[in-house]
Amino acid sequence: MPRTLPNADVCVSRYVLERHARERPEQTFAVFETGGSWTYAETLARTRKVAAALQDQGVTQDDHVVVWLPNNAEALETYLAINHIGAVYIPINTGYRGGLLAHIIENADAKLIIAHHDLATRLTEIDTACLETVVLSGGATGPIGGLTVLDYHEVVARAGEPTEPSRPIQPWDLQSIVYTSGTTGPSKGTMSSYFHAYNGMDHDAWYCLRDNDRALINLPMFHIAGCFITYAMLCRGGSITMSPGFRTETFWDVVRATESTMVFLLGVMCSFLIKQKPRPDDHDHPLRMVFSVPLTEESIQFQERFGTDLYTIFNMTEVNTPIISRANPREPGLAGQARPVNQLRIVDENDIEVAEGEVGELIIRPDMPWAINHGYYKNPEATARAWRNGWFHTGDAFRRDAEANYYFVDRLTDAIRRRGENISSFEVEVVVNDHPAVQECAAIPVPSEHGEDEVMVVLAAKPGETVDPAELIDFLIPRMAHFMVPRYIRILDALPKTPTTKIQKTGLREAGITEDTWDREAAGIRLRRETLA
Repeated sequence: MPRTLPNADVCVSRYVLERHARERPEQTFAVFETGGSWTYAETLARTRKVAAALQDQGVTQDDHVVVWLPNNAEALETYLAINHIGAVYIPINTGYRGGLLAHIIENADAKLIIAHHDLATRLTEIDTACLETVVLSGGATGPIGGLTVLDYHEVVARAGEPTEPSRPIQPWDLQSIVYTSGTTGPSKGTMSSYFHAYNGMDHDAWYCLRDNDRALINLPMFHIAGCFITYAMLCRGGSITMSPGFRTETFWDVVRATESTMVFLLGVMCSFLIKQKPRPDDHDHPLRMVFSVPLTEESIQFQERFGTDLYTIFNMTEVNTPIISRANPREPGLAGQARPVNQLRIVDENDIEVAEGEVGELIIRPDMPWAINHGYYKNPEATARAWRNGWFHTGDAFRRDAEANYYFVDRLTDAIRRRGENISSFEVEVVVNDHPAVQECAAIPVPSEHGEDEVMVVLAAKPGETVDPAELIDFLIPRMAHFMVPRYIRILDALPKTPTTKIQKTGLREAGITEDTWDREAAGIRLRRETLA
């Protein structure tokens, strides 16, 4: 039978929270790393108070509200309160400033922003477009241009009860505009319905998640691994731990103190944790499962060392977890198997499906309306490009094997082409990261005097370690194809990151070959293809 849209009290946050507050008022919904917890009844009461405060400032159903906060109690109650009155939640990256911040503020079309006081002064440096009011959390600041500046806690303290939205909130209404990380260009605002937010992590999508799990939210609320996982746990009647962010040194202390049972880790996080010195209590923790994206050798080692179940997925802001693995996969690069709620194809540059095993772009078409993004806000050109021929184009290169396993190959923009060979930066990075002295790395293309690209690796060593480029090449030669072995190596103290801990490759590409870059060929190390009989 074809699927149907769920009822609003299953997937619209206002009605879900009200239902849970009636049915399980004393059950814990939120635990905070910094101390304290909220029951469902307390969460609803706080949400209604903030919702009334927003209405007092003129926010009505369908209005856009920008949230510029770190992960904390205010970020959580604001998230729920904006949607409680049917307004649109627009979280923005706490790292934004200057031109990128101005782009987001102009694009968002919001009159009101809720911001942390340490960030708010950045608004004085830009054109604030149609913003009128800044509600500050965390302390006072001076004037901000011609904007009205209010104190968050004062505004909330004097609020009464919220009024009802002008119409019932529906599963297809706009729930959020979440901006892409902007690692390859200006951030685009992804429009998501309530059903989209629900559909990507519901019982069918994240089948391995239990309703009584407690999800550790240590990725920011402007990332879907923050706000959408919070949404998923709300809809399931589970609970979350709100953490200010991922820190290698305190990760396990937080897991134990908050009794968190599930966490989403980006691949580099697994790498950081697995490279910590083993301890006798490595298995003594409540964490039962981990999502690791992408799946790397360190992800597999994490599962073995810490005794958790391991899963991987393919997901992005725009889609709905179209691919998820079975428990404890063992192949780095595997994304999993397709969910039956979408059609998936792997295609060439003309949208013609490639043969099994060949690499192409993954494109997606869902089986229901509103199940994935419905475009980029105020960006019809990008929307048309992404949705050309009626399919959503992910921009990610994949291959599929005979057993219908999907393998992530690379971002299309991260592919390196050297002397006729297409090279996955991801695959280069996996092998370089296996070196015992390497903490993290990024593989990037740089221009070759022979045309096309040469492979360059920018890396950071583990604390207390040094990396000798020539020794690293000796390590890599038996572990990768000759054409993948990097010609250039640059060593930094740390690699630049986005606030979601993704390595920021844009600046590394722009810097290219610098004076401190080591050149393998200049050092006399030249590699040739083996001649086979």
